[in-house]
Amino acid sequence: MIELVGFPVPQGATFTMQADTRIRAAFQRLSPSVVIGSLLLLFWVACALFGNLFVPFDPYAEDFLAMLTPPDAMHWFGTDQLGRDVLSRIIVGSRDILVVAPLATLTGVTAGSLIGLVLGYFGGLVDAVGARLLDSVMALPFIVLVTMTLVALGPSNATVILVIGIAYAPLVARTVRAAVREQREREYVSAARLAGEGPLGIMFLEILPNVRETILIELVTRLGYAFFSIATLSFLGLGIQPPSADWGLAIAEGYGFLTGGKWWIVVFNSGAIISLVMATNLVAQGIGAFESKDG
Repeated sequence: MIELVGFPVPQGATFTMQADTRIRAAFQRLSPSVVIGSLLLLFWVACALFGNLFVPFDPYAEDFLAMLTPPDAMHWFGTDQLGRDVLSRIIVGSRDILVVAPLATLTGVTAGSLIGLVLGYFGGLVDAVGARLLDSVMALPFIVLVTMTLVALGPSNATVILVIGIAYAPLVARTVRAAVREQREREYVSAARLAGEGPLGIMFLEILPNVRETILIELVTRLGYAFFSIATLSFLGLGIQPPSADWGLAIAEGYGFLTGGKWWIVVFNSGAIISLVMATNLVAQGIGAFESKDG
């Protein structure tokens, strides 16, 4: 009988086992909040991408014989004032908000990160002037700033992305600025200067990788705020416009029927917004706890 104990393990098998071990260790370190939040986000992303394939009814088909039907075996979430199935509209309505909110958040976080890098690295007069400008923008109430801009430019998805990005940029810049100011005093930055590396190289190649956790947490956190902000603007008629099945629009349309006991339009659409905001907050909290544990 041939003994196989002494035979070396193939290199490919060793690499595969090491990769599997690293993946299992990463999953074991994930907090339950990250898992729950990620599953909720994946659910809504699936609804946005493939909702048309499994909705029980046409979300835009009007049925005047079934107007404001309460939840039943046929219409699980009831129907709205035009007889449209609420469940189908919630599923399809996730599409616009899951496009607009991430783009708006990415715009704001990218701009804010660049501003924070510049102010935090150079300091001095550049930091003083930039910080005062940031404070001036943040002094304006968010809803006033957004409403004034949307009224001036006209409501559209592109305008909402731009406006929310502008509103979030100073908040992100302030956080990134503080992180960069702490990093610029580290020895690796001094070593890079002594090696002749320029400001751009130090900011983007040395400091930026060391503040990526801060930027990532800001990205996920602001995404949750963006979901809520877009729904609020749609409720006010300044965000995503009809004929979208947007949740904020649906709440605005169904709000007047609450006094008549027709609660399901507002309640189920509000629940969708809450679940999406909670999911992003759970992921952000989990990432923050994970990074602090690593630190």
